[in-house]
Amino acid sequence: MVIGQPPARERADAARNRARVLAAAEELFATKDARQVTMDEIARAAGVGRATLYRRYPDPASVAAALLDEHERVLQEQLMGGPPPLGPGAPPAERLAAFYAAMTGLLERHLHLALGAETGDARFRTGAYGFWRLHVLALLAEAAVPDPNGLVEVLLAPLAPELYQEQRRRGLSPHQVTASLTWLSRLLNT
Repeated sequence: MVIGQPPARERADAARNRARVLAAAEELFATKDARQVTMDEIARAAGVGRATLYRRYPDPASVAAALLDEHERVLQEQLMGGPPPLGPGAPPAERLAAFYAAMTGLLERHLHLALGAETGDARFRTGAYGFWRLHVLALLAEAAVPDPNGLVEVLLAPLAPELYQEQRRRGLSPHQVTASLTWLSRLLNT
């Protein structure tokens, strides 16, 4: 079972508690630095006991990851089967640019969750990061880039939540961030 995911046959009361926890956590993460949210605050806001909360989530980051997972899953489906250029059928540089644009949009809408779930080295342990890595690696291989393994993390680094937060803090708009990443993706054409 994945942390935060309901078991195959979830009891009705457990489903209600999970929904309350996620709704309360979403609000807390949106109004406060997600890295500062505590399990006590989540339990209190959700109206559940700490034991109920800890039964499913070991820490606030896992709650944030469960919330972010839903949004990332939609993007993953688009990458696998959506229309080009995000989905299959476009050249690698166009697909990478579309991926960057989609990720910038995801970070803009859900940065509070990404900061709670995917900061520091925790980012590299998420299933979503593994998926993004395989996607970019496949694009690099398709573009016949020499040693794609040496470049994949370099191309994913600009999507780190802390970096995006800093870019926005410095006054860059989501459009400017996306434009810079689009420029970077064009290097696959060379």
